[in-house]
Amino acid sequence: MKNKDIPNLGIGIGLRIPHYEDIFQHQPNIDWFEIISENFMVDGGKPIEHLKKILERYRVVQHGVSMAIGSPDPLNFDYLKQLKALTRLTKTPWVSDHLCWGRLPGAHYHDLLPLPYTQEVINYVAERARIVQDYLELPFALENLSSYVAFQKDQMPEWDFYSAVVEKADIFMMLDVNNIYVSSRNHGFDPMTYVDNIPLDRVLQIHLAGHSDKGTHVVDTHDNYVTDPVWELYSVVYPRTGGVSTLLEWDDNFLSFQDTWDEALKAKKFQTVLNKRMTEEKLVEAVR
Repeated sequence: MKNKDIPNLGIGIGLRIPHYEDIFQHQPNIDWFEIISENFMVDGGKPIEHLKKILERYRVVQHGVSMAIGSPDPLNFDYLKQLKALTRLTKTPWVSDHLCWGRLPGAHYHDLLPLPYTQEVINYVAERARIVQDYLELPFALENLSSYVAFQKDQMPEWDFYSAVVEKADIFMMLDVNNIYVSSRNHGFDPMTYVDNIPLDRVLQIHLAGHSDKGTHVVDTHDNYVTDPVWELYSVVYPRTGGVSTLLEWDDNFLSFQDTWDEALKAKKFQTVLNKRMTEEKLVEAVR
C-alpha cells in the first residue's frame, strides 16, 4: 500500500476538552481534528454529544492509545467492534495506533511500551496488524514510539523493525517526527539515518509535538512548542512523503486554542515549498 491514494487533509490539531468552548463559540477555520478513539468509545453522553457537534463542521481522524498491538494476549475483538462502530460515526479516512505492547493476560499497563526488534516480533505484530486492518475495513497505520530503553536481544535498529512490520502487514505509517528526534537523542543515533531507511511512501500522517530536554535524556511530554531540530526534520520528511496530513499534538500545560493553532500553522511554510515544487514539476510535464 502506498500513500498516494490517501487524502491529504491539511493541518490539524488534537481535539482536547480545554478548547471546546473556543471551538464551539468561534468555529475556527481549521482543516481537521484528531481524536483519541478511546475517549469516544462510549454509548452516549457528553463525549458523543460534543463529537457530533464537531462532526457537523469538521473532518475527524481517529487515533488510538490502547490497542497494544504487540501484546501477548489475543486481539480484543470487543474493543475492535467498538472501534469500528466509532469509525462509522466519524467517517474517519483511516485509523492509527502505536507500535507497542501494553498488556499481559489479565493486566493492562496503560502505557506505550517498546517491543524487542526481532524477526519473531515482526512476524507476530504484522499478522495482528493485517487482521486489524481487514476487520476495520479502513487503512490502518502504526505510530513509532519515543523510547528510553532498548532490549539486549534486539536484532536490528528501530527503523528496520518499523519498516518490516508495516511492509509485511501491508499497512501504513503514522510517523511521529518528534518521536524520531527524542529517540535519536536517547539512543545516540542520527535521526536522518532513520528517515533515510523507512518507506516514506507508506506514511499517511505526520505528528509534531514538543518535548522536555533534560540534558542527559529527552522526554516526549507533548506540553511545549515544537523545537527547531524537529521542524528541520519535518522540512525533510514532509516533501519526501509527497505531502500528507500533519497534526500538532499538545496534551498538557495547554495554550489557548488560537495559540495552539498558530503553532500548528508553522507547518505551512514547509508545505508551501513542496507545493511550489510540485506545481513547477506539473508545468514542466505539461510543456513536454
